[in-house]
Amino acid sequence: MLPFQPISIPFLLIFISLFLLSTDAIRSVPETPSKVYDVNDIDTKRYIEAPEYRNGDQCEVLNLIHVAMTLDVNYLRGSVAAVHSILKHTSCPENVYFHFIASQSKSPEPESLTGIIKSIFPSLGFKVYCFDDGVVKHLISNSIREALEDPLNYARIYLGDMLHPSVTRVIYLDSDIIVVDDIQKLWSVPLTGLTRPLKSSEPARSTAIGAPVYCHANFTKYFTSNFWSNVSMSSVFDNKKPCYFNTGVMVMDLVKWRDNDFRSRIENWMEIQKMHRIYELGSLPPFLLVFGGDVTEIDHRWNQHGLGGNNRVHSCRSLHPGPISLLHWSGKGKPWVRLDAGDPCPVDELWLPYDLYRHPTQQLR
Repeated sequence: MLPFQPISIPFLLIFISLFLLSTDAIRSVPETPSKVYDVNDIDTKRYIEAPEYRNGDQCEVLNLIHVAMTLDVNYLRGSVAAVHSILKHTSCPENVYFHFIASQSKSPEPESLTGIIKSIFPSLGFKVYCFDDGVVKHLISNSIREALEDPLNYARIYLGDMLHPSVTRVIYLDSDIIVVDDIQKLWSVPLTGLTRPLKSSEPARSTAIGAPVYCHANFTKYFTSNFWSNVSMSSVFDNKKPCYFNTGVMVMDLVKWRDNDFRSRIENWMEIQKMHRIYELGSLPPFLLVFGGDVTEIDHRWNQHGLGGNNRVHSCRSLHPGPISLLHWSGKGKPWVRLDAGDPCPVDELWLPYDLYRHPTQQLR
């Protein structure tokens, strides 16, 4: 691996700006500022209507790309920016259909969120699903950060149940990402490559999920000594080469997910966690327990993660070298929070062009 070399942010901004101009989508951008929508029940935040993005001539009408994300008051601004970035950079924006998961126990309610999204993206194809926190709340253990204990973080486990059976594949994305490449490229990745086969002669087999994986990470640190000292538990990784992957960016085969009842497998590990405390970090470890060593490896360009810094304290991270298709502010720091506080990290400036939020007194950019 090449040694890390810090990237000049001004140079990177120029590079990405040039890259953003190369998409094939047809865009209709208003000549005058869009109407500002007052979202009173979301901390008086305001959003402008997004530009209207249309398909290029080469797009097939029925070739839908399904994207799932969560929606809640604290991350709505991030979700809106993420959607905006996806539409801006895909050549067939009208072919992207969004499945938004919202908690039925929080305000605003899913019905209100539907109206908010429709006001920001009038022509967007989407549905807001009502998620019952009670399905998973009793299984959630304390984590190193309170935000990681939110039941909505576990909604991705239930996508196979919530989405219609006709939806056989979905891209799951966290709300703290932006996409700077055509989402069709991620959608078209075949889920047929084992992450790290034990033997070079081992044939490729299809998997239920695909994600960028990081085999240089210390995999053992994600589990406690209670886990590693218990052979009946740790043997789950026997005859595998498990690697860390981030569940904030996943391509999921929902047919395999449903057929193999992966939801119940993850829930089972969460129940064991309640009794034996085998990990410390939120919703990630049960995914590692079920899928570690059984993930189709996707290019790292599709998850430049960790831009939110440390899980406990404020810190800035630089971009890793190499091409970038998706930036991910996983960690404690979120770009909209740091920007509003006047203490942004350099990488937060890359998120700003997709932000559709405006203060009442802020001059429209």
